[in-house]
Amino acid sequence: MNKIINIVSLGCSKNLVDAESLMKQLDSNKFKFKFESQDLDYDIVIINTCGFIGDAKEESVNTILEYVELKKEKQIESIYVMGCLSERYKDELRESIPEVDQYYGKFEWKNLLSDLKGKYHDELENERLISTSRHFAYLKISEGCNRTCSYCAIPIITGKHKSRRIEDIIFEAKTLADNGVKELLVIAQDLSYYGIDLYKESKLATLIEKLSEIEGIEWIKLHYAYPAKFPFDVLEIMRTNPKVCRYLDIALQHSSDNMLSIMRRAITKEQTKTLINKIRKEVPGIKLRTTMMVGHPGETEADFEDMMEFVKEMKFERLGVFTYSEEEDTYSANNYEDNIDPEVKEERMQAIMDIQQDISLEHNNKLIGQELKVIIDREDEDFYYGRTEFDSFEVDPEVLISKEKYELNIGEFYNLKINACDEYDLYVNE
Repeated sequence: MNKIINIVSLGCSKNLVDAESLMKQLDSNKFKFKFESQDLDYDIVIINTCGFIGDAKEESVNTILEYVELKKEKQIESIYVMGCLSERYKDELRESIPEVDQYYGKFEWKNLLSDLKGKYHDELENERLISTSRHFAYLKISEGCNRTCSYCAIPIITGKHKSRRIEDIIFEAKTLADNGVKELLVIAQDLSYYGIDLYKESKLATLIEKLSEIEGIEWIKLHYAYPAKFPFDVLEIMRTNPKVCRYLDIALQHSSDNMLSIMRRAITKEQTKTLINKIRKEVPGIKLRTTMMVGHPGETEADFEDMMEFVKEMKFERLGVFTYSEEEDTYSANNYEDNIDPEVKEERMQAIMDIQQDISLEHNNKLIGQELKVIIDREDEDFYYGRTEFDSFEVDPEVLISKEKYELNIGEFYNLKINACDEYDLYVNE
């Protein structure tokens, strides 16, 4: 096929991994392709959609419609849609946007290759062409989720938790390392459950230990752990293994017992505090990233005040907030009324972020004068932009290094002394 394909990936890093797997298959078929091209220099577009929450669904639909307009104007020939939105709403999308040539679910994209007159190569199942900078890559270790959180549509979209085999993950990670990857961002909908379905016991610690043995890998970061039934054996590896970063992304969502029960989180406030204190005690210096949800049905002013006090007390190094979005067929949608005013949701979200801004500045001030290991991601006219072991790509603060003072290389590690900060970012300009 002589036509050029443009791949557009929306949503989370797990979606991005799927797009990268597709690119490997396109490459093996000798197809010409681009990733998120900003120019109209292609014939076919493949859109990998997100369907997690309202804003993400809206973005996906708007993106499809933008390319439909280009097709009507004959600037592109064909549109193919895959991913989570298509998995969940395929029939509705076909009816409402028939201009798309074909829709595929999240796990059906292999059929896309045959529709392009290509072939899916089974022997390349654990290989990808990464779209990130060459020095880091996401590593998806499982798909799906067995939890029953009231608000979440992920189990509806992705199904039950399905761990990948350790040997397959190690093969993929070695391939990435052979191609220059130094940092692995380990991802899953639920890291805490890894291995239980496949090996009948948690295998996260075993997997991380094996990943750390791969030559060329210097940093390993863990993303999206679940607080209930947390695998504590991974903490020893984080404390003792220099390749495993003292960083953990663990979504808590709320603090009040009333809301944790309504949201079906299978944990109490006291258990949550015990967990966080244990993690911090067993891994000195660890930095925790979490997310909070405001505006879930049933959240009273007292519940929200509980969250504010909890955030102030726990002083998370990294924290994000999002407002409740009702998702069809979830427990919340079927059993609760979404009756909290959108303006109240926004006000509550901003109030938490105001608190967190002060906490973040407090944490950053403590780093001034310290020498930290930093990996350089990118540069512009004035600065190099890097990250410490306590920061993940795109979601966390950066280290800005003055180009007047330093000459650095993208993808390399440097020990740099922090000499200034703001609420979120660190600076090296002396």
